[in-house]
Amino acid sequence: MSDTQTIVLGGGCFWCTESVFKEVRGITDVESGYSNGHVQRPSYEQVCTGTTGHNEVVKLTFDPAQISLRQILEIFFVVHDPTQLNRQGNDTGTQYRSGIYTTTPEQKEEAEAMIRQMSQDKLFGKPIVTEVAALDNYSPAEAYHQDFFEKNPTQGYCMAVAAPKVAKFRKTFSELQRR
Repeated sequence: MSDTQTIVLGGGCFWCTESVFKEVRGITDVESGYSNGHVQRPSYEQVCTGTTGHNEVVKLTFDPAQISLRQILEIFFVVHDPTQLNRQGNDTGTQYRSGIYTTTPEQKEEAEAMIRQMSQDKLFGKPIVTEVAALDNYSPAEAYHQDFFEKNPTQGYCMAVAAPKVAKFRKTFSELQRR
């Protein structure tokens, strides 16, 4: 077995992003959290004010022998809208920005190259606003946010927003679904 790697992704509400990546083959751990802000260990309530600079993110640990970073990023770009600045759908604020937070220079290079190519191909019809930066000041979200969709599948937000993202993943990437 090869060594695992870590990458952190912000694609709107972490409940939605977490619910998708928990189903991906080769992802060995998914943790909801906050990153790239200026307050140490902020609370959910603090992050929701939009004043901490943090993004709601998921920290993914993955086995590159089972799934490549490119495949992870392809899933990421399909299940959220990378053209919306500081929002995803009705969730607005800098804490919902599209972001890729890297743990190695190689990850940063690969993410930037992929965004350049998608931009040149005009894949989304609008400019991609996803920020790419080194992971900074990460802290896990509170326990009640972990596995939220799994524990609350009939909660209104989960049914309206998370469930369709999971369904889109399953339809588009069935070959990458955990069995």
